[in-house]
Amino acid sequence: MDARYDLAGRTAIVTGGGGGLGRGIAAALRDAGATVELWDAHAGRLAEAAAELGVGQRLVDITRADEVDAAAEAAFAAHARIDILVNNAGILGEVKPIWETDPANFETVLRVNLFGTYLVSRALIGRMRLQAPRAGLGGHPIRGHVVNIASIQAKEGMALASAYSATKAGMVALTKSTAKEVARDGVIVTAVTPAAAETAMAREISAERRADILSRIPMGRFVEIDEVARMVLWLSSDECSFSTGGVFDLSGGRATY
Repeated sequence: MDARYDLAGRTAIVTGGGGGLGRGIAAALRDAGATVELWDAHAGRLAEAAAELGVGQRLVDITRADEVDAAAEAAFAAHARIDILVNNAGILGEVKPIWETDPANFETVLRVNLFGTYLVSRALIGRMRLQAPRAGLGGHPIRGHVVNIASIQAKEGMALASAYSATKAGMVALTKSTAKEVARDGVIVTAVTPAAAETAMAREISAERRADILSRIPMGRFVEIDEVARMVLWLSSDECSFSTGGVFDLSGGRATY
């Protein structure tokens, strides 16, 4: 993929960096010139992704506040500043009607997808807003970009996915709230709502579930990882300077609001 944005001199953190979508986003950021650090709780997957991409890595369980705070401190010590944060880590959880779900599984999905995003945002945005700004378009200061990877299910919900849908909707609300808090600090916070992509998460579902999801997408296909990565590239660049709090659709026409 050709880099259309110059991110040279920028440092980026991608959570869930060992997964397929995280790797694709990290590769796009790297190819645009950014120094990239992957965060993931799975040591083997993380090491493989970092070696494949030639980028940094940090073993972090984002559901633990102490680990996240330590990782944030170490990242700023190593790089002096963090310009880009992509909150990508997430899990699907059970595919069952709510009355059949296991409360422990529901809580796990909440902790990874929403609470984890909160902890990482809390640790990094607080530091981002205090770092030296760059001059953005029109000379307006920019201190960083945060991109939250939500889901089309955040807008629509989906049967048999109450935990996943609820957490992704929570990420959208968190995006809007956080964006307002740092709007005058030069930190741009946005979210994307992709349809399903061809990742390990998509392979967890049954053939019937896959057909149901495809039937809801007017384009009749899943989103490509590179298509998500290209959107994240723009949202991570200084070209995105006045869209804070925005939620950007990548649903193939499934949701147009």
